[in-house]
Amino acid sequence: MRRKPPILLLQRSSSAASEPPLDRLTSQLLSILSQPNWQKHPSLKPLIPSISPSHVSSLFSLNALSFFRWISLKKRPHLIHTVHSHSRLLSLLLPFPSFLPAAHTLRISMINSSSSASDALFVLRGLRSLAALHNFNLTLRSYNFLLMSLSKFSLLDDLKSVYLDMLRDSVAPNLHTLNTMVNAYCKLGNVAEAELYFSKIAAAGLRPDTFSYTSLILGHCRNKDADSAYRVFREMPKKGCPRNEVSYTNLIHGLCEADRIGEAVELFCQMGEDKCEPTVRTYTVLVSAFCRLGNKSEAMKLFEEMAEKGCQPNAHTYTVLIDSMCKDYKVDEARKLLNKMLKKRLVPTVVTYNALIDGYCKEGKVEAAMDIKALMESNKCSPNARTYNELIFGFCKRKDVNQAMALLAKMLNLKLEPSVITYNSLINGHCKAGDFNCAYRLVNLMKDSGLVPDQWTYSVFIDSLCKGGRLEEAYAQLDSLKDKGVKPNEVIFTALIDGYCKVGKFNDAHALFDRMLTEGCVPNTCTYNALVDALCKEGKLQDAILLVEKMLSTGQMHTPYTYSILIKHMLKEGDFSHAHRLFNEMVCSGSQPDVFIYTSFIHAYCSIGDIEEAEKLMVKMSEEGIRADSLTYTLLINTYGRLGLLDSAFGVLKRMFDACCDPSHYTYSFLIKHLSLSKTNANIVRFDLASNFTDISDVWKTMDYQIALELFEKMVVHGCAPNGNTYEKLITGLCKEGRLEVAQRLYVHMKDRRISPSQDIYHSLINCCCQLQVYGEAAILLDTMIEVGYLPTLESSKLLVCGLFNEDNIEKAKAIFCSLLRCGGSSTTPSHLCSILSYRLRSHALVTERCPGNFTKAKWLETTLWHAGRDAYFVKKNSFVSLPACLSKCVNLWWLDLEGCRNSGAPTKRAPQLQHKDVRMKTCEGAQLYGSLVRMCLEENVFIGDLDYARKVFDEVLDRNPVSSTSWT
Repeated sequence: MRRKPPILLLQRSSSAASEPPLDRLTSQLLSILSQPNWQKHPSLKPLIPSISPSHVSSLFSLNALSFFRWISLKKRPHLIHTVHSHSRLLSLLLPFPSFLPAAHTLRISMINSSSSASDALFVLRGLRSLAALHNFNLTLRSYNFLLMSLSKFSLLDDLKSVYLDMLRDSVAPNLHTLNTMVNAYCKLGNVAEAELYFSKIAAAGLRPDTFSYTSLILGHCRNKDADSAYRVFREMPKKGCPRNEVSYTNLIHGLCEADRIGEAVELFCQMGEDKCEPTVRTYTVLVSAFCRLGNKSEAMKLFEEMAEKGCQPNAHTYTVLIDSMCKDYKVDEARKLLNKMLKKRLVPTVVTYNALIDGYCKEGKVEAAMDIKALMESNKCSPNARTYNELIFGFCKRKDVNQAMALLAKMLNLKLEPSVITYNSLINGHCKAGDFNCAYRLVNLMKDSGLVPDQWTYSVFIDSLCKGGRLEEAYAQLDSLKDKGVKPNEVIFTALIDGYCKVGKFNDAHALFDRMLTEGCVPNTCTYNALVDALCKEGKLQDAILLVEKMLSTGQMHTPYTYSILIKHMLKEGDFSHAHRLFNEMVCSGSQPDVFIYTSFIHAYCSIGDIEEAEKLMVKMSEEGIRADSLTYTLLINTYGRLGLLDSAFGVLKRMFDACCDPSHYTYSFLIKHLSLSKTNANIVRFDLASNFTDISDVWKTMDYQIALELFEKMVVHGCAPNGNTYEKLITGLCKEGRLEVAQRLYVHMKDRRISPSQDIYHSLINCCCQLQVYGEAAILLDTMIEVGYLPTLESSKLLVCGLFNEDNIEKAKAIFCSLLRCGGSSTTPSHLCSILSYRLRSHALVTERCPGNFTKAKWLETTLWHAGRDAYFVKKNSFVSLPACLSKCVNLWWLDLEGCRNSGAPTKRAPQLQHKDVRMKTCEGAQLYGSLVRMCLEENVFIGDLDYARKVFDEVLDRNPVSSTSWT
């Protein structure tokens, strides 16, 4: 027969002294129950009459305590005792006096297990309750640990309350108690309150120690009073208290925060006098200060000194340097530092990774940023909301709003709350892409999320509208801000002033400037620059100079752009001497000329064919540490080409490659132009002040495949072999002119050379195929694009699907559409349609723009959405993935059908008819759902051409997804 296991799963520890004392009967029972087949033990039956309920409970408590200790000794990584498990065990032990010593130890362990403010408060409530129920009063040691726990989470009201409880319980505070109180208030900079407790130390007949004074130093520093902190620091030896590393570090930190870096370094050098060695934190404080003040060389010197002196940098030290490098646009160096950090087996935090992601995104290298995100996830570091905000900003910066929206979907799936910053980035991205309708809908989504659009939200709108020439709309937005409770800022006024200046409405610009002053909004340098530029364009250079002087009188400073405007117009008029004088004045004033000013001079010299002066300026730029940009190099390339010096032009291209500066569309245009002219011996040297970027429009119309091959050959000869960017610029240029055949040959050529086509190449080819109505080729390209992991844009998808519909190739259109639904994959969104159709709230365009009134196509589209994208569209609380989410938080796929029924007529006459429907409208959620249909008709001017059909679709949606309180809330 199989032996039964003992009732006690755990044997008593061999260290009997650690267990609470047991009475004789309980000890006998424990011994018996620890044996196999305990039911048949001969000693058990005689004891049964003497066993009481208290003995049984005692055994339960002991078993629980033993297990609690056993599992702790095993150090299971995923099983950490919480305040709740401690509390339950305490409740079991306290009814038995024999367990009181163990309960005291467990109470301390419970206090120390608090990992959050809520835990600390739970412990406080629990201990007060146990004291009332079991007379389990806190000891001095317990009070001290509890005070430290509350201090750790800055729960000062509760801290003070516990201190008063301590006094009421006649538990005399010791030095540790009072030091905890002093330190708690000092951490928050409340020195006045801290000094009250500091004075109690002497009143209690105790002497302040190093910790007491070090806390006061911290408090003064947090209160931004470095002088008082220094005073306490100097008093310590006089009071017989030795200074330690923390005393020095706290004061050094306070001096650094006050930008008194010299004194901080001096103090750092004095540490040895007190036999103190700098700690990792001491070094990191100074490294951080040097980085913040722009002295990176000193920061690196200290960083290297740490290792030499045996003080190894920690993760925080590396993070400070990585963040600083990224802010200085030295992201590649920062990445090397991260690799070094990982090699040393230091664990980067989310802050470390975010610094790199932000750096890459600001440089436009979002693929590299996504690689960092993948790295952090592989290292078990979860991205936070800031991670996604930075990535969304990066994709929006390069106008890839589809990827940005897919990231928003991922963010929502992870239950990360988008902020105003998230929505502002997305709104900015859509505005920059010219999609104002989606930007407006995002504002509504933002409001639905409980967020309030701020000044920057409307600044983005107004600035983009102005840049798009929609000045009346932008001005209307300005006038509407008062009703929204938003005060216009200088960015909003400047955007409008600049917009009016650019279209030559100078009087309106000046009127806005006056309004700006009247409303108490102070113009900034950008505001003045816009007006200075306008005056220069009017030929009023002297008036522009006077306005600059007025700007200086208001306390505003020159910026490189201010000088750039004036210098550019002087050079345009051929006044080189005046431009050079202004340049020298700029340098003497301490203002550093930037790449735009140098490029203005280079452009001027190139325009008159003085390539030697232009090259001298390139050398000077390099000596000043200023990197030439694509425009600067392109000007030189064009000038060499016009001079017939084609090899020199390609030599500049090689310099471009070496400087990691990507050639632009114009760069290759000029090279192709001059390469073509050299073949026909038709070199024409022309020097004028007009822009040379206006005579290349025919390059892409006439370029053939052979010229492209010759371009590649020349590039190889000069050591700058064509790369992905080369092919992208050529294919994009050709596609814009409808030169699909040559573009496709280049696409094949790059693949033969094992160069992967970029996302932009696929988009250009697909759009060109659709414009030429070669939909079969476009479909193949789209499938290939999806296979390699790229996400098609809404525009490309719409052109292809609608084109196939127009050709009545319905089956192919369905196949493409379903492919689009599936291509997002689980790693990004539930359905890629969320990003390219649903989130942008424009999928109805597939129906309304190409097949108005075609109910069969509309019905198929609605059905496909239901079956293929159900998880993406239905009952996703707070995810806002429904199509008309800008109007309501419910899912309304029938809107697609409704849009398909659009007709002419007065919507306000037909929409109210919908209000009479009462089928399945018994719940408030259903009424809200149906009410949104009415509101949409009124707000979107949708006319219901076939009311019965629309109702039928609506009924079907409700049948498939019955309304419930959980579905639509």
